[in-house]
Amino acid sequence: MEDHSRLLLEIDRKIKTLNKEIIDPMIPSLKIEDLTPVIKLVAHIRGAYLKELFAISSASEGIPSHDQIKRLRELRIAFEEFVSAAQAMETAIERGYLEVEEK
Repeated sequence: MEDHSRLLLEIDRKIKTLNKEIIDPMIPSLKIEDLTPVIKLVAHIRGAYLKELFAISSASEGIPSHDQIKRLRELRIAFEEFVSAAQAMETAIERGYLEVEEK
């Protein structure tokens, strides 16, 4: 059991080291304010998705049209993709793969 725990710790260290070595150089030096455009982009996409939902619900009686469903699906896919990317960025920062200067 002790060997297994030690192995898992070593794997975790290797993952952290390699991710930092590979990811950190790919992204220029980051400051907190550099994250603002990413956060705003995700908020705009979330807003567009929700706005479309409300537009469809107030404009349709019954089942939405094929075009309305298609547009909502496109916005959902974009929203999910950008949320996933933002979460990957957040995880990279939390785990120390990307360094962010506080000021």
